[in-house]
Amino acid sequence: MDKATCAAKEPIALTMEKDKNYAWCTCGLSDKQPLCNGAHSGTAFRPMIIKSEEEKEVYLCQCKQTKNPPYCDGSHNSL
Repeated sequence: MDKATCAAKEPIALTMEKDKNYAWCTCGLSDKQPLCNGAHSGTAFRPMIIKSEEEKEVYLCQCKQTKNPPYCDGSHNSL
């Protein structure tokens, strides 16, 4: 599989609503980071669907190198 494009070298905060689905961009090409806008079309990438069981703030990876997708694990610090 191709390597994802780094969209940014910092995480982005997102307040997730309870029981709402979110499509996290895995390719890095979306202009609606950190969420998917379909820019992966024609590639092997597919969005990762995430859902929260409660309303909460999370920090989503934008460098696409996290070992704990979709959440930031600090991997951007080594880029």
